[in-house]
Amino acid sequence: MATPTRNGASPGAKGNKFANAGAAAGGFVGAMGGSFMPNININVHRGGGRHGGGGQSLLPPPEFNSPAQVRNYCNTLRAAGVMLSMEVAMAAEILKSVLAAVPDPEGRTFGSRIRAAKVARKLRKSADALKDAAKNAAATYSVFQQEYQEEIGRVRHRARRPNAPTMNWAQQ
Repeated sequence: MATPTRNGASPGAKGNKFANAGAAAGGFVGAMGGSFMPNININVHRGGGRHGGGGQSLLPPPEFNSPAQVRNYCNTLRAAGVMLSMEVAMAAEILKSVLAAVPDPEGRTFGSRIRAAKVARKLRKSADALKDAAKNAAATYSVFQQEYQEEIGRVRHRARRPNAPTMNWAQQ
């Protein structure tokens, strides 16, 4: 007969070893995460099968035939980057708190927190990279406007209606 361990499970049942601690920490952090994270809705538009395998994408197809398409692509990329950055940053904090509840195998003071921070640091770097991608997407459109200002201006002026001839009442 196997002797029960501290949490009452048999030694062969390793899968349940940290279930209560992880569930408690995850439940608390999950409840707190809802108060910090605004509700975000994602609308995904399928490109009519143009992407190959029918996969869904957060971004429009990379067609840059007009300044409006460049602006739309950059704005969509910026919005997706910001949204994903916030989600990944929150996931990093949740992961860190859940892993901090796992006891250190060597019994070191704050050992579990140090290990959790090492793991979550990589996810936090991913969040920072997504935030940088959003900044660079906004900067891309800004540089596009600066570099192609002359061409954009020419098209804008040509698209305007010509002024109607004014009546010269002094000439009779």
